[in-house]
Amino acid sequence: MTQVLDLVGIFVFALSGALVGVRRRLDVVGMAVLASMTALGGGILRDLILNVRPAAFFSVGYVVVPLAATVIVFFWHPHVQRVMPVVNVFDAAGLGLFCAVGTEKALVAGLSPLHSVLLGVTTAVGGGVLRDMLSGQIPVLLYDRQFYAVPAMLGSTVMAVLYVLDLHGWTATLAAAVLAFGLRIAAVRFRLRAPLARGVAAPD
Repeated sequence: MTQVLDLVGIFVFALSGALVGVRRRLDVVGMAVLASMTALGGGILRDLILNVRPAAFFSVGYVVVPLAATVIVFFWHPHVQRVMPVVNVFDAAGLGLFCAVGTEKALVAGLSPLHSVLLGVTTAVGGGVLRDMLSGQIPVLLYDRQFYAVPAMLGSTVMAVLYVLDLHGWTATLAAAVLAFGLRIAAVRFRLRAPLARGVAAPD
């Protein structure tokens, strides 16, 4: 079930990457590159840190899913944008799934709960940072003080706590993912912002 959730996360992250490609007026090749980097970048970095062969390099599904998402967005992006208010929802869904799955994989590999949380956050935000850099944008992780890493960190923390309490399986993973997703959507909806350093004025 964990692999299924991982593929779902890859799909929604790939959708967000391909949609950014549409917004930046890239061709289908550029869309596919953004979709793949968004979907696979964080997971590849996680696996390299865990000293395991990245799943993206030996599993056909990890290659096909981003390409399928690119095809869907290429032909039906107006419909995709109308059904799901664009990048933020897809991005939040991928963020939640990746932080939970990444944390679980780190725990299973023997990392401490603290280091597993950090690696879960890296898994969640790494692809989005690559997407924004490749598309010539300031990474959303840094831009406008948005709560992006914070929901991932809380979701990863919940995943680690549940694992330590011997609550494993897809229900625990899904619970942590839904928490991170909900927090990210709430941050976008209510324009929640991380605090600035003391005495620093907010930008206009």
